[in-house]
Amino acid sequence: MQQTKYILEEKDIPTHWYNVVADMPNPPAPPLGPDGKPVGPDALTAIFPDNIIEQEVSHERWIKIPDEVRQAYTMWRPAPLFRAHRLETALGTKCKIFYKYEGVSPAGSHKLNSAIAQAYYNKQAGIKRLTTETGAGQWGSSLALAGHMFGIEVRIFMVKVSYQQKPFRRSMMQAWGAEVLASPTPVTEYGRRLLAADPDNPGSLGIAISEAVEEAASRADTKYSLGSVLNHVLLHQTVIGLEAKKQLEMIGEYPDMVFAPCGGGSNFGGIAFPFLADKAAGKNVRLVAVEPTSCPSLTRGHYAYDYGDTAGMTPMMLQYTLGHDFMPPSIHAGGLRYHGASSLVSQLYNEKLIEAVAVPQLATFDAGVAFARAEGIIPAPESCHGISAVIEEVKRCNEAGEAKTLLFNLSGHGHFDMASYDKFFAGQLEDYVYPEEEIAAALHRLPSVPV
Repeated sequence: MQQTKYILEEKDIPTHWYNVVADMPNPPAPPLGPDGKPVGPDALTAIFPDNIIEQEVSHERWIKIPDEVRQAYTMWRPAPLFRAHRLETALGTKCKIFYKYEGVSPAGSHKLNSAIAQAYYNKQAGIKRLTTETGAGQWGSSLALAGHMFGIEVRIFMVKVSYQQKPFRRSMMQAWGAEVLASPTPVTEYGRRLLAADPDNPGSLGIAISEAVEEAASRADTKYSLGSVLNHVLLHQTVIGLEAKKQLEMIGEYPDMVFAPCGGGSNFGGIAFPFLADKAAGKNVRLVAVEPTSCPSLTRGHYAYDYGDTAGMTPMMLQYTLGHDFMPPSIHAGGLRYHGASSLVSQLYNEKLIEAVAVPQLATFDAGVAFARAEGIIPAPESCHGISAVIEEVKRCNEAGEAKTLLFNLSGHGHFDMASYDKFFAGQLEDYVYPEEEIAAALHRLPSVPV
């Protein structure tokens, strides 16, 4: 069967990012300081430049994409939309399956959409150096490239277990000039403290964030850059959904359901938020965030104020969380191993405007292999979570005799994840459901701040 690809022209790259805050029924809850009282934008000036902070707190519906950023996007945008005919045939379904493919970016994932924007804004603010964290390596790769493009030095704290599992992601970052350290490291006070307590500490995104924030706050020439969670990051990613809407409109289609993996929220927010505007206007579209059972912040976490990092250096945000000192299992969920979810995603989930499901590790790799054999693209394990949820929905539709139009974000390729695919083929991976007693213990240690 012929593959169907829908391609926009360069002029169709969005000129503005979409800010979902403008269409939320309730304003976002404010961040809190250590005293439990709301803090303003000034609380972020130690780690972010003013132009980034303006976007973080903005309520404007549309925010112009700078010409320099839009020009950089032309390296790979507009990204293609595919109709998954072969997957439909393999699943024996009347459902129409579409996927937006972000793996065509030079860094291999959607993360470059925000990395370029953040590097640009820091350059405009005169910043010479950026620190950041990375889990699976997609964000680190993206910021390494974006930093090189705009002449900014980049130091990346990479979660130790991923540093060991994914050496070629590390090589990508180094190829673009970034320095990569296995977190926790001996170069920060917090890292040294953790290593003294446990030299074999496998690391977590929360720990890596703490190290990157500590260093950024201690140097006048350095700011911090985050790959997910915060409002401005999800804002930059909305180019995905905006393009997808235009591509579907070209062929007279509209999705019944939109799926995307969800760790911190950039992947999900990027494709789903532009459709939330339609939902607010009365469109009947379901938006589904998909997370791993090993790190189920939305589906099993607590809606509470919590820190964004393990050390408690960041302001507290209202979010679905497993506790800021959550230590994820050292399995391959990679970039989805964050203890909390974006405040915007969390609030929309709490208000029942979006849905969330959790899928086990083996099912994600089953889905990834099925997709690769049907469509030819080997997806990143993070993307496999969304594919798994789509396949489960197709099965439900087949049993019910329904035919839905389904859209998902294929956020990156799996070229640097083949060691984990090897383990899957060898039967060395297993499902892991995070124990309820561990979740309860972590939640017991949440900051005592009422929602």
